Amino acid sequence: MPQPWDPDRYLSYADERARPFVELLARVRTPSPATVVDLGCGPGNLTRMLAERWPDAAITGVDSSPAMIERARAEADGIEWRLADVREWTGSADVIVTNATLQWVPDHLELLPRLAAGVRGTLAVQVPGNFAEPSHVLREELAAEEPYREHTRGLARPASHDPAVYLETLTAEGFDVDAWETTYLHVLTGEDAVFDWISGTSLLPTRAALPEDLFARFAAELRMRLRAAYPARDGRVVLPFRRIFVVATRR
Repeated sequence: MPQPWDPDRYLSYADERARPFVELLARVRTPSPATVVDLGCGPGNLTRMLAERWPDAAITGVDSSPAMIERARAEADGIEWRLADVREWTGSADVIVTNATLQWVPDHLELLPRLAAGVRGTLAVQVPGNFAEPSHVLREELAAEEPYREHTRGLARPASHDPAVYLETLTAEGFDVDAWETTYLHVLTGEDAVFDWISGTSLLPTRAALPEDLFARFAAELRMRLRAAYPARDGRVVLPFRRIFVVATRR
């Protein structure tokens, strides 16, 4: 997964990033879970929605980023926060939620059955499905050019699957599966809004791989390419963002 995460940068588009989580949570039908786990909880702002939805449940947030867990723990809220990699997490819960996390796990379809085995009620998953969009393609194309590619070769690449793939995988594990996709049209402010958006997520591995002076050069070129791909009109940019949703309920 990308390192280091910056909670402040990530939260700069908190409202837009929260909407898929809210819509995922709305389809979870487990009525009164005793235990709820958020795998990949980030800075904890969305995990607290789980506590609001199920105030009597024991809520646990898990993330591999020390900075994110530190931010999450900064507020006394009765939630247990754990520093751990989703690939190494073992446990069980009535509801497990993983939002915008599994795309960073290589071959995460192989991980899903193990996660599903620990679910007594519902497994709720949301992953981005926009990796063919210019926001990703332009970054990868530029990173493959000189003088960057010797530093960026082999970097982690986020990836996901179509909803039908997740449906088939989790149906085979004994779940009734509700899978769908939505493309959001985020209206962002400023001609570099798309660059700012990816700076908090998909650009992080590239930023970490490049020396500081080289990243400054990379960032200037990427900004220019992104402006051409996402032209601003009246100071606003439209960012289409496809997301994949899966709510799997144990039969």
